[in-house]
Amino acid sequence: MHLDFALILTVLTLASGLIWLVDRLFFARRRRERLAQGKADRDIEPKVVEYARSFFPVLLLVLLFRSFLFEPFKIPSGSMIPTLWIGDFILVNKYAYGLRLPVLNSKMLEVSDPKRGEVIVFRYPEDPRINYIKRVIGEPGDQVSYRNKVLYINGEPIEQESLGRWVGEGLNRNVPGTRPELLQELLADDPHEIVIYPESVERGLNRQSWEVPEGHYFVLGDNRDQSLDSRSFGFVPEENLVGRAVMIWMHWDCGRGCVDWRRIGDRIN
Repeated sequence: MHLDFALILTVLTLASGLIWLVDRLFFARRRRERLAQGKADRDIEPKVVEYARSFFPVLLLVLLFRSFLFEPFKIPSGSMIPTLWIGDFILVNKYAYGLRLPVLNSKMLEVSDPKRGEVIVFRYPEDPRINYIKRVIGEPGDQVSYRNKVLYINGEPIEQESLGRWVGEGLNRNVPGTRPELLQELLADDPHEIVIYPESVERGLNRQSWEVPEGHYFVLGDNRDQSLDSRSFGFVPEENLVGRAVMIWMHWDCGRGCVDWRRIGDRIN
């Protein structure tokens, strides 16, 4: 079961605000009148109203911040290794791709579109209750191919440079017996690192090509052989976009001393 935190937060904000407003417009005045007429010793505010008045500003501030500015996420899997590790906590820029109403996810204001190479959070096309994070590879109109662990965009191979073996740590350590390779990939003139497993058997989808339709994006994980991405579930619709991943604000892995201070504050690129 996936709890929709945005829905819960919105309902709590609306409920507390409504309770506070109704009391202010109707019942608070009656209490003051009774106090002025000597029919009551003091203005006794119901506990539910006291709680609503106290929590409403806080809930509203949190709702506005996470809906229109930044939202925190935790990385639960290794599909974006080496860029993002299991145990990373990241901030996602919610206004990068347009302002959207909470819960309804309808766009109120156009800002910009995802660019090739950006790391994005989106609602999983096959179950929008789940958030996924991947790298944008194909923009609308692009022809994307993936052959022998090399990307081709519009017929041109994307340059790769070997950086040696990838050696993981803690929760992100390599599976015994594997020898993953660390590569630098030059996508849209902005280099980033990826991991491949040279010994892994190519998947059936590996040799296919895809043409990205309008209003959609083709995404891949940086851990190319261990990622569920557009090679499996297809394109990401524009309306499923959540935001752009911008920074790691915490890394928690008690297999490595719990807090890894080296990763805190790292920009995601």
